[in-house]
Amino acid sequence: MDKNLIQRTLSGIVYVAIIILCTTPFGAKLINNISPDLIKQEYLYYGLITFLLGASSWECFKILKFGNGYERWVVLPLIIFIFYIFSKRYFSFDFYFDFRFSEILALLLIVIAVVTLFKYPNELYYDSGKLIFAVIYVALPFSFALGLPKFSRFDDRFTLEVFFLFVLIWSSDTFAYLTGKFFGKHKMAPKISPKKTWEGYIGGVVLTLVLSYFIEYYHSDLRGNWMVVGFLVAAFAPVGDLVESQLKRNFGVKDSGNIIPGHGGVLDRLDSFLICVPVVYLYFILEKFI
Repeated sequence: MDKNLIQRTLSGIVYVAIIILCTTPFGAKLINNISPDLIKQEYLYYGLITFLLGASSWECFKILKFGNGYERWVVLPLIIFIFYIFSKRYFSFDFYFDFRFSEILALLLIVIAVVTLFKYPNELYYDSGKLIFAVIYVALPFSFALGLPKFSRFDDRFTLEVFFLFVLIWSSDTFAYLTGKFFGKHKMAPKISPKKTWEGYIGGVVLTLVLSYFIEYYHSDLRGNWMVVGFLVAAFAPVGDLVESQLKRNFGVKDSGNIIPGHGGVLDRLDSFLICVPVVYLYFILEKFI
């Protein structure tokens, strides 16, 4: 058997296992069976997101290749500061999914950053542009991710929104790949991601909708309608992949890192997550008013 395939398989299993342990109540139950009352699930999840933020920030910093100006010294502290602000909200249960100006502005900034990457890439050749892009692209999605699950200080309830978000992203990627492999003929973005096809995209959307139907049917306690969430994830997950591919292409980078053997860096694994989180977060805001 191909040694690289074995490496990819093993590291993929470990990656998925960590996601499951940190985004479902199973993680805390497993640890507390070994040592009672050692940790709550919300802390495992916060630790996961914090680690992913740190690794992604470092990888993004390396991709952007900052010069020797002040920007290289303030980008990481600024990312940490923004995440800290959202962290305080996380532990004080302050995510109410209302039309707050600050949140809408932050979501709008993500759209502007993506448009800038594709339409005005020359702006990212300046360290000031790199600073703004890095903070928006990394800090805001992970910060919004803290608001997706619900938990209570009075019981052990921890809901599964983020776990199923990962599941839908994985299913979208897998179904799109398989559909594109067997039926793909029309390229989506041949210069950015040559293997992506419109047939694969449509297949990913349709089959992910089927999976999201079962999530909605068996987990009615989740926020929102997961048929809608499934459609949004399948529609925007490929966009996240294209965003990171375009970013690496602009700066001549193949992989964002090598922290996950055989898979590349954290950004390579979470490119879809970084775009899907703000989209789903915005849906949860709008869903309250529909």
